[in-house]
Amino acid sequence: MDGLTLPEGLELRRDEQGLALVADGVELRGDFARMLPRLRPDRLSKELLVRAARVRGVEKPVAVDATAGLGEDSLLLAAAGFSVVLYERDAVIDALLEDALARALDDSRLVDVASRMTLVKGDSAKLLASMDISPDVVFLDPMFPERRRKAATNKKLQLFQRLERPCDNETELLQAAMATYPRKVVVKRPLKGPYLAGVKPSSSLMGKVVRYDIVVPRTS
Repeated sequence: MDGLTLPEGLELRRDEQGLALVADGVELRGDFARMLPRLRPDRLSKELLVRAARVRGVEKPVAVDATAGLGEDSLLLAAAGFSVVLYERDAVIDALLEDALARALDDSRLVDVASRMTLVKGDSAKLLASMDISPDVVFLDPMFPERRRKAATNKKLQLFQRLERPCDNETELLQAAMATYPRKVVVKRPLKGPYLAGVKPSSSLMGKVVRYDIVVPRTS
């Protein structure tokens, strides 16, 4: 696409299925339709992220996904009733996500959920400071360096990781999230990975390969 700089060997290609990142015969594209089974109420309520992000007594909760990627976590939050602001700093990933959202808005099965998702391009550590409201939840899933080795057999994930850099500003990112005065910050981490920026969470939900650390800011 015009105006986007891609690493050598990567190409953006548009076909009848939408925009895709292509390299060595592997295609990566945002595809919210494939997540429809996970959006069923009986399954959605069991999603660890949804359980970690749940807030009580809020009629229209607002979440910020500060590391949006291809937006799948944001889709789960939106399906759970959140209005979600998605921040993505990489221009190529942003283009893939924008295309996926546009297709979801044209899909009768997804339009209600997708309409609660707003994409903003830029560095969330800076954009969070310009928010004019306090979100109920800030969700963080920064790239973790060890994932590169563990995901060696996942070619699509390898393709994604050629664009997204491991997080090198953990402290700045977490402080920016906390500075919005949310009810909680939810951090997705590898199951045995260290705490983000070394900050011990208030609680954690453990999955088979990941965990969700929940940091509740002090109110005084």
